Amino acid sequence: MGRMTDTRSALPNKTASCACGGLRLTVAGDPASVYACGCLECQRATGTAFAWRARFAKAAIVSVDGERRSWRRSSDSDRWIEQTFCPSCGTLLYMSAEAIPDDIVVSAGCFGDPAFTAPAAFFWSKHRPAWYALDNGVRSVA
Repeated sequence: MGRMTDTRSALPNKTASCACGGLRLTVAGDPASVYACGCLECQRATGTAFAWRARFAKAAIVSVDGERRSWRRSSDSDRWIEQTFCPSCGTLLYMSAEAIPDDIVVSAGCFGDPAFTAPAAFFWSKHRPAWYALDNGVRSVA
């Protein structure tokens, strides 16, 4: 039987961290998708007009370091969404959801990379503030 190789080691790692640096999540490779969400729950969770999220397979997780807290809420489809945050600074670092059991969704701004992939879609765009216009090429999803 051949030796098993961890393919994550061949991919470049990205580390997302909270504002105080106490909670860090490292993933291997690029996200499967990047989106923005303007639903009222994401507005409340982020304290701003929308959330910028990067979706990775849970298999891409290299490490999660630091103290964290989680809480669950219900989605519009009555499924749970679990949001994980730093108990010191309150930064929402990542979330998982009943609807996507094999994936994790990371707050893209926590990567601290101005060149990070732009969102391809904006969900719940009907809730975005009137002053916020979408760039050309970003798909608007009600």
